[in-house]
Amino acid sequence: MSKFLCICLSATIQKTVNFKNVQLEKVNRSLNYILDASGKAVNSARVLNQIEAGCVSVVCPLGKENSAEFLKLAEKDNLNVFAVETIGRVRECITLLDVENGTTTELVVGEPVTADSYQENEEKLISVVESLIKYVDGVLFAGSRPGIWSDGFIPCIAFMAEKNGKIFMADYCGEDLLHTMKITIPSIIKINEEEFCRTFDYSEEISEENLQSAIIKKSQQLKNIIVVTRGKKSTFAADNGIFYDFPTEKIIPVNTTACGDSFSAGFLYEYVNSHDMSEALARGTWCAARNAELMRAGSIES
Repeated sequence: MSKFLCICLSATIQKTVNFKNVQLEKVNRSLNYILDASGKAVNSARVLNQIEAGCVSVVCPLGKENSAEFLKLAEKDNLNVFAVETIGRVRECITLLDVENGTTTELVVGEPVTADSYQENEEKLISVVESLIKYVDGVLFAGSRPGIWSDGFIPCIAFMAEKNGKIFMADYCGEDLLHTMKITIPSIIKINEEEFCRTFDYSEEISEENLQSAIIKKSQQLKNIIVVTRGKKSTFAADNGIFYDFPTEKIIPVNTTACGDSFSAGFLYEYVNSHDMSEALARGTWCAARNAELMRAGSIES
């Protein structure tokens, strides 16, 4: 069994609420709701665990005021969480599902940034990752970096993965990705089209042909894998300059939240096990489609 480590700096308690329809400036009464431990890397970890039970561990900081609730939800999904407790609260997100219109609306409730030092917490997180990384085959770092953590934290984790000979997937963008690339090149960069253009200074109005060329060129330059998801449109990818154009599945979506996280899980799982790009793209696409068909975000099982 291949083993995986998912690292999340933005753990979330996710409430997904079903409505017949959502109307602004009116009272909206829900049909039902579910609660989940969430955050990009946590969503990916849940999918990895559903693909193969026991194959993944999660490292994340948790605000002590409601960390017990997060851990209880994670336990429900049999997620193996290594938590570092911090001050404050785990943030909360609310997803509104409009059944009649088939829409998904996500509300992210950010916790206030404090002036306290998180250096000790950061050192603990690095120590936990260092103790676990030697026993895994693939490492996924996904999601945004709240400003309480230093801009050297993610590059440190990426370099640790390289030093230990692990496949490292970077599912993040912007300055954090550029900072990482100054230290080490991720084995796999997985981002969406808008993130790719913004990170590497391409126009958001770029044509498909030019986008393909840009992905090929960047993959050749970095000598790595780049995967660019494009919503309903086919996924573009390149492995050391060899280009792939993989179609998405046509489905009737229920909840599109965490489709990208589910794709990351499927792609990383398959690539670590087979090193086959086509099979990895197929597994990632399948996981994203199954996730979209379910109410629970970051899941391929009902």
